[in-house]
Amino acid sequence: MVAKEEDNLTAEVKTLKDKWALVPAFLQVRGLVKQHIASFDYFINEDIKNVLRANERITSDANPSFYVKYLDIRVGTPSSEEGFTQLNEKISPHECRLRDMTYSAPIQVDIEYTRGNQRVLRNGLVIGRMPIMLRCSKCVLKDMNEEELARVQECPYDPGGYFIIRGSEKVVLIQEQLSKNRIMIGRNSKKELQCEVLSSTSDRKSKTYVISKKQRYYLKHNQLSDDVPIAIIFKAMGFESDYDIVSAVGLEEKFVAAMAPSIEECSAHQIITQESALQFIASKATNSFVESVKMRKFGTGGGGALPPKEHEAIDFLSNLMVCHIPGYDGNMKMKAVYVGLMVRRLMQAEMGDAECDDRDFYGNKRLELAGSLMGLLFEDVFKRFNSELKRIADNSLGKTLAAPLDIVKHMRQDLITNALVNALATGNWIIKRFRMERHGVTQVLSRLSYISVLGMMTRINSTFEKTRKVSGPRSLQPSQWGMLCPSDTPEGESCGLVKNLALISHITTDSDERPVIRLLYNSGVEDIQSLHFSLVHSPEYHLVFLNGAIVGVTIDPQRIVSTIRAVRRNGLLSEFVSVSTNAALRSVYIASDGGRLCRPYIIVTDGKPRITQHDIDELKKGHRIFEDFVDEGLIEYLDVNEMNDAFIAVYENQINADTTHLEIEPFTLLGVCAGLIPYPHHNQSPRNTYQCAMGKQAMGTIGYNQQKRIDSLMYLLVYPQRPLVKSKTIEFCNFEKLPAGQNAIIAVMSYSGYDIEDALVLNKASLDRGTAKKYPNQTFDRLMGPTVEATTRKPIYKHQVLDQEGIVFAGARIRSKQACVVMINKHMPIVSLEASAVAQSSGMIQAGNRSVEYKDVSISYRSPVPSYAERVLLTYNEDDAHLIKVVLRQTRRPELGDKFSSRHGQKGVCGLIAQQEDMPFNDLGMCPDMIMNPHGYPSRMTVGKLMELLSGKNAVLSGRFHYGTAFAGDQVADVCEELAARGFNYLGKDMLTSGITGQQLSAYIYFGPIYYQKLKHMVLDKMHARSRGPRAVLTRQPTEGRARDGGLRLGEMERDCLIAYGASMLLMERLMVSSDEFHVDVCSQCGLLGYKGWCQKCRCSRTMATIKIPYACKLLFQELQSMNIVPKINLTSCNKAPSIAARLFSIMWKSGYNEAKGNPKKQGKPSTVK
Repeated sequence: MVAKEEDNLTAEVKTLKDKWALVPAFLQVRGLVKQHIASFDYFINEDIKNVLRANERITSDANPSFYVKYLDIRVGTPSSEEGFTQLNEKISPHECRLRDMTYSAPIQVDIEYTRGNQRVLRNGLVIGRMPIMLRCSKCVLKDMNEEELARVQECPYDPGGYFIIRGSEKVVLIQEQLSKNRIMIGRNSKKELQCEVLSSTSDRKSKTYVISKKQRYYLKHNQLSDDVPIAIIFKAMGFESDYDIVSAVGLEEKFVAAMAPSIEECSAHQIITQESALQFIASKATNSFVESVKMRKFGTGGGGALPPKEHEAIDFLSNLMVCHIPGYDGNMKMKAVYVGLMVRRLMQAEMGDAECDDRDFYGNKRLELAGSLMGLLFEDVFKRFNSELKRIADNSLGKTLAAPLDIVKHMRQDLITNALVNALATGNWIIKRFRMERHGVTQVLSRLSYISVLGMMTRINSTFEKTRKVSGPRSLQPSQWGMLCPSDTPEGESCGLVKNLALISHITTDSDERPVIRLLYNSGVEDIQSLHFSLVHSPEYHLVFLNGAIVGVTIDPQRIVSTIRAVRRNGLLSEFVSVSTNAALRSVYIASDGGRLCRPYIIVTDGKPRITQHDIDELKKGHRIFEDFVDEGLIEYLDVNEMNDAFIAVYENQINADTTHLEIEPFTLLGVCAGLIPYPHHNQSPRNTYQCAMGKQAMGTIGYNQQKRIDSLMYLLVYPQRPLVKSKTIEFCNFEKLPAGQNAIIAVMSYSGYDIEDALVLNKASLDRGTAKKYPNQTFDRLMGPTVEATTRKPIYKHQVLDQEGIVFAGARIRSKQACVVMINKHMPIVSLEASAVAQSSGMIQAGNRSVEYKDVSISYRSPVPSYAERVLLTYNEDDAHLIKVVLRQTRRPELGDKFSSRHGQKGVCGLIAQQEDMPFNDLGMCPDMIMNPHGYPSRMTVGKLMELLSGKNAVLSGRFHYGTAFAGDQVADVCEELAARGFNYLGKDMLTSGITGQQLSAYIYFGPIYYQKLKHMVLDKMHARSRGPRAVLTRQPTEGRARDGGLRLGEMERDCLIAYGASMLLMERLMVSSDEFHVDVCSQCGLLGYKGWCQKCRCSRTMATIKIPYACKLLFQELQSMNIVPKINLTSCNKAPSIAARLFSIMWKSGYNEAKGNPKKQGKPSTVK
């Protein structure tokens, strides 16, 4: 029997065909954008009810019989409130985009409250409006098919997961945070070891530290003015003897010896009883904490035996110190065990028995999604809403003769609505209760291309400061394997801090702890309350943690682990509950909290994957879905901590007796943007990173509804094409349906000198046929105010594209500086008063005494190239203000300086557009669309681009798409043999003939199709020059920036270069004559600036001279004078000749003598600015 089992393990494992079919099945139910939607659904269906239950009752101090009780809360369906009529009509997301409205739904509550002596029930009361995430359970697009989506003008491939706030699309970025309620050993700013716990509950957040100073241990907290000796903390929690204190840390000899100085310190403070310990802690409490206890009137109720000082200490121990551990009814045993464990871990780290925790380990991180962030915000604003109602009730019920209070009339809808909308609109998340202030939480969804949308939805934002040059948080951690994309991160200061999710990673939401706790106690976990402290840290016991809190201890940790995994695989426990062990710390960790990254793996038992080929075939036929594999225990989710306990094989042939799991597909280690690259495993690593950034800037298609959208700026490619060499990721994320690029025929050769440094030579005939032609669409919109009649006196050519209403008509060709949108009211009325002095002093304005003039504030078109008015939209927004939007279209051909890029991070600008007659051609008469310099390959090492050309060439000849999927794809040898079989060169090279000389080129040329992207950077948008123009008011220098028609900056380096050349007159002309030349009067006697030929200090005009200096220099002198620093100009030659006395004085002043009054005296020379 044993021999048979050994034969099974040594037998070759069959490779599962089409195992990749599990990936699209997973993406239909989880991953990518689905986690945003799942998180928001959890918030509006579950979390919002928990917030209501925690704040369900409002009472009044003025009248104890008054109350408001919330019975239920729910979020309705999206609707619009039209102006002041408050008509609720169903609305679609597309209409909200066009009309600059917020896509939101009413928040309805059922309440019970008292009105006078009556008890009143109200159902469906609206207390505010909740912005709705697209494609969530409340969205009108939920479960719509492609035909229904087309009816409401939505693209079926739009992923959703974002909000529409005042017409603009906002996405809540995934926020990376350190895990809460976990013991972390690390070093502080002074490089000293410390134990830290960041506790977080629904009510409060607090940090508790255990630190070591002079071989003594202290507890540190921000509500304590000084560190408290740890032995005093144990005394305050009811420990009577020193033996009990030591047993809470451990009775091993080394721990007893380490605790001895701390116990001696406790005796030195003469702390013997619990009361004296409490009084000692209370004496260290901060004033703010004491005030908060007084405000809650703690200790004024039942009993009142303890003095207030001791109440403060008990409140600190119960509610603030490691607040996630319960300490109810004075039972501090769980807290004592936890604090004892913190001291023990710190001692182990000091003794070298345990290492410091890695804060960058991804198992110690949690990701916050839109649902949890919105939950925090809603809870904060709901508490404010209730406190406002309580304040109104206290004020009204305190009056004796007031009418019965109907609290419903005082419920303001705008309080909750504005708080939620403004947070999403600005990205500023400010929650005063937790002293939480974050900026940049939301961003405008980038619609440059379809891939830029997906890339933004999977982006993870770190709260780490980007200016700090620290390598730890930026480096690629081994724990990020399979969870985060190793390639997709920006360059510059955000490198490594802004990350992206891998293709099939999933972020968990909170699941119920109660089933897990029941299972643990049924599996042999003993409750700590029934054990003595000395047994907790005994060698045979292992501590069991659930979400950072101690549940109990167990003798058999492997039984706990195997039981939880078995129950989870049978579907009796949430599939996202994870269990892991740490043998060194004798602990079992179980997690069911939200924000953990996990990914699915195929389970391997006895050296064989549980999934068979039959299962895969059933999935491809549509008879099964991904969830069936999870429910049947064939696939399970592992988070980062549990992955440490697993042996995972990447391929079937790597499975051995120890293997526990198998990767679904290796290409899923990459994210969406990196998955578009063909053969990325053959490229140098930074090239893939560059492509991830440039793929988001590529022009293409943004959706099927792109012609219906009115975005402020939209780039569209005229003829987008599917790539000939694709990957599995391209199929799964629908890039084939909404591509961004074209397959161009490339010749890798040197052609003239216009292709150095990655510049490209383009074929003019290809451009004539539409290669890389694009439409940049720009939108002008302007709100209408009250309509006023006015008559224009402008020349007629500026208004020739306007209709009778003063709006440009669709199809009009608009030349530069023509008025684009001129509403009648855009002649703004300016009222000038001609009232009498009496009327003005009394503040009255008479109608007959005013005259109205009109100022033209029309919107003018300023682009240097003509545009066409493609569409004009006249509508109104939710405030009933009229809205006019005009979409302008330009058709642009590629020109010199436009930027292109392949999918391998090799970007270049167009250096030359050559005539087709001058381009080389092969024996089929085919000319390349682009010529690329071969010197771009050796240093970049983009072998994947060479392989793409071979596969693309074969794809054209065979009539089928080729695959360049990461870690897989078509093999180069097979592609080359197929090329040779079709009569082409084995290596993809062609013999080309020069179009200029007509002779064959002396070398074989690498020739074939490569997918090229046209990037948004165009020379027409960057080109800028100026001869004259506006100047800044303050410095009188030319303004800065292309948008302000600014000048070109001559910086310090350019100045140094001109000095090195000796071009002093050019320097004078650039920096003064053509910038801010200014004539200023200077006194040659005192060196100070004068005014209109008069020196204020010398009180004369004879010594004044006029010089030319930059105006900014004059401004600097005056600003220095305001700081009591007096710069003086020493004039050596003047425009205005000074008198003989002035010359004599100047000579004497320079030599350092003062003879103005006939008494020579040696004097130090004053500091001057020459």
